[in-house]
Amino acid sequence: MIENLPPCPKCSCEYTYEMNALVVCPECGHEWVPVEGGAEDGDVTGERVVKDSVGNVLRDGDSVVVVKALKVKGSPSGIKAGTKVRGIRLVDGVDGHDIDCKIEGFGAMQLKSSVVKKA
Repeated sequence: MIENLPPCPKCSCEYTYEMNALVVCPECGHEWVPVEGGAEDGDVTGERVVKDSVGNVLRDGDSVVVVKALKVKGSPSGIKAGTKVRGIRLVDGVDGHDIDCKIEGFGAMQLKSSVVKKA
């Protein structure tokens, strides 16, 4: 357990708390792995942790499965639950859409990590 938790690197909130190996900001929801003892170069402090709907950590290039049916604007049919998406890319998306991917039959789009599960 860390005695003096660092402030949030995104919003500078000082009311951060520990959750397992992560430090979490209650104001903006940012999660990060704290740097221990200054031994690392600092490249880990800005690392974003993106988790799927069941809590698995997602990385670039992973394959995921859509866990619920999604409506798509401009399309008569949406994306069915169980659709497999290969080669995702994690991005700082808009409105919680943090996965950039290509879906067969739909093309390039962004998904929320809360509607996918790591395959």
